Amino acid sequence: MLTIYGVYRSRASRTYWLAGELGLPFVSVPVIQARRVDDPQAAGAPLNTQSPDFLAVNPTGLVPCIDDGGFVMTESLAINLYLARKHGGPLAGRTLTEEAEMLQWTFWAATEVEPHAVKIVLAHDARAAESEAGRLAIRAANKALKKAFRRLDDHLAATGHVVGDRFTVADLNLAEIFRYAMSQKDLFDAAPNVKAWLENCQARPAFRAMMEKRLSEPE
Repeated sequence: MLTIYGVYRSRASRTYWLAGELGLPFVSVPVIQARRVDDPQAAGAPLNTQSPDFLAVNPTGLVPCIDDGGFVMTESLAINLYLARKHGGPLAGRTLTEEAEMLQWTFWAATEVEPHAVKIVLAHDARAAESEAGRLAIRAANKALKKAFRRLDDHLAATGHVVGDRFTVADLNLAEIFRYAMSQKDLFDAAPNVKAWLENCQARPAFRAMMEKRLSEPE
């Protein structure tokens, strides 16, 4: 039985979505981020990323983490690639070339998109978007993301998918990263293929089921 550690309001959302796409039964252990707890070490504190019980599973103190029949793994994007590869089906690579492309696009999004997109989320979460510093941070992130949006927009023009001619784990991984920039309407308006692709990804039943649970959790 697969165990997924992490609340839905974390990068664990990526793995919960993938498990839904694959139809995998799993146990969810809702480990909350320590930064969201007043005193992570206090007696009676909710299970969090600094809790000894969780650190015994994942010493890095990060979510998500999975235990797949005794195999413990961290890093959400890598977890998703592993689960897709293990369980096969249309979400997995059909050839070595497709697997390589899935790795390439996932690494690209993690290094070229996520660092900038996360700054947008953090500015909004901290309610800093209305301050001068917040506006400057978002403006800089937007500028840095334009090239990435153009590249993906051009790539999606052929089939509407990241790899091959179908929805795969590569689409899922990238969609969860590009979701961080959704507040920036101008970026998506300038990249209509990216906009349509993300809407299609988020229309999938497994995404909607994951998001329903995410939104039901306290902020």
